[in-house]
Parts: sequence; structure tokens; C-alpha cells
Amino acid sequence: MKTAVFLLLNEYADWEGAYLSSQLNQLTDWTVKTASIQKTIHSIGGFQTKADYSINEIPLETELLVLIGGNSWHINSLEITNLIKNRLVAGKTVASICGAVDFLAKNGLLNDKEHTGNSVYLWQSYEQYTNLSRFLEEQVVVDEPLITANGTATLEFTNQVMKTVHALPVDQIDKTTNLYKLGFYKYCDKFGNPYA
Repeated sequence: MKTAVFLLLNEYADWEGAYLSSQLNQLTDWTVKTASIQKTIHSIGGFQTKADYSINEIPLETELLVLIGGNSWHINSLEITNLIKNRLVAGKTVASICGAVDFLAKNGLLNDKEHTGNSVYLWQSYEQYTNLSRFLEEQVVVDEPLITANGTATLEFTNQVMKTVHALPVDQIDKTTNLYKLGFYKYCDKFGNPYA
């Protein structure tokens, strides 16, 4: 069984991980867990989540670490920084979206990778961010083992993360995300009724 651990901070952006977590959790060979720096966290949308793991309890063999954005990534946390750094050095997939990418920039974790994020303008005061030339103005950027996305890229993020971890065949992943991107009726016109 493969595991995806979603790292959530208080006031996390619940919509940014919803497609990805629900798609992975429906697969027979994946399970979804949560982790945080506190036991109970609340989303921007008002959901209360009890974390499965504290940061130091995340199993080393976890196949995928997903950093969900939100309003609390301005924190200073050596524990989170070291977790991410160690995973990247070990070649283990880290997927980060929105405010979580800001955290990576602030802590110098984007300096050897192509990446995207909400805006490099937001990172001008980050002394440890020294990789402006490799910032790409795209919805999502994959530079394995790192995946970065801006806050408007929920579906693109889902698509690329699932492809990177080979969760399903590529055409099936594209069809799944296209259903939500196009909407049911346009999807049916293009691909046929997925429920027929």
C-alpha cells in the first residue's frame, strides 16, 4: 500500500487538496493520511481535521508528501524545513501548492529546481531565495522529486502529482481531471458519458 501524507497547517486551503486526496484515496493501492504541527487543525472553509501524524511521526517510506497552502505558511519551522529538505535529498516526491511554495522559497528549498508559485514579487524579501531565473510563470512545474503549483492550479496540480507518482495510466488521469475542468456536458461532447 502506498501512502500520501498531506501536511496541513491551521487555516489550510481545503480546496487545494480536495481533488488529489479524493482521487488517491479511491485507489486500492493508495491511502491518504494527514500530518501537522498540532493535533487538530481548521481549514479556511471551517473543516476541523485531526492529524494522523505529527511531523516527526511521518513514516520515512511515505511515497508522497503533499504540502497544502493556506494562511499559516509564514511560520518559521526548522522541523518542517528539515522534513522537506531530507525528502528532496532522498529523491522522495514532495508536492507543494500556493502558500506552501512560499515557505519553500523563504527557506531556500527552491534554489536548485525549476519551480512556480503565486508570484516571485512576494519573495523579494526572502534572503534565502536565490533562484529567480528558474521561476516559471506556469500553473504547475515538475522538477522531480519536487512539484510546485500556484494557488489557482488545483486541477493541474492534481493531474501532475498523479502522473508523477504513476497513480493511474496517463490517459485515465487526464480524463479524470478533464471531467472537472470541462464540466460534465462539455466532457460528454468530447469524450462521451463517463457514467454510461
